[in-house]
Amino acid sequence: MTQPYSDIDLAPFIDHSLLAPIATPVQVEQWCEEADRYRFASVCVLPVHVKQAANLLHTKQPRVATVIGFPIGANTSNVKLYEAQDAVENGASELDVVINIGWLKSGNLDAVHREIAEIREATGCPIKTILEMSLLTEQEKRTAAEICLDAGAAFLKTSTGWTGGATVADVRLLKEIAQDRVGIKASGGIRTAEQALELIVAGATRLGTSRGVELLRQRDTLDKNPS
Repeated sequence: MTQPYSDIDLAPFIDHSLLAPIATPVQVEQWCEEADRYRFASVCVLPVHVKQAANLLHTKQPRVATVIGFPIGANTSNVKLYEAQDAVENGASELDVVINIGWLKSGNLDAVHREIAEIREATGCPIKTILEMSLLTEQEKRTAAEICLDAGAAFLKTSTGWTGGATVADVRLLKEIAQDRVGIKASGGIRTAEQALELIVAGATRLGTSRGVELLRQRDTLDKNPS
């Protein structure tokens, strides 16, 4: 494998995600075991599974993340705030929060800012703001990113994966805007190790994917068969 990929260890970038509506406690146990075995950054589960994941990983390295306002971000602010507080009480240590895209598009920017800031202040938890960039214009992407930065987000996240996936172009844009002030999470549609590595080189500091183990296996193949 040629530079700039050869020195990149994928595992520490991966949020091992289990966000399907049919996810079961048995799968949560599997995801947590894999996250610990492979030293992934976190397991990202639905709120209903946070307590189980936190119990399984309480002495382990991977963090427990969950999603708030998932997948469309259109809950009321009070509901999102309660959901976030409940998740933290159950053991979540990172929150992936979907912004209210309708507010953004209608120019209700103060409400977008206030919602993120309130969740951050109430929980004290790192917030990854999900911008759902496939639904936004270039200017809306920039505006959303700046609002979230000002509201105290710890990460800017490309997407939920429900309406579109991560792109190198969007990661580069977020890197340009963030100027290394916060992390950048690429999420949605990451199916190959080469794609994952391209996103990291573009600026991603986390990768949201349900295929973490598969990506590591693909990476091993790339290492054995360098181009």
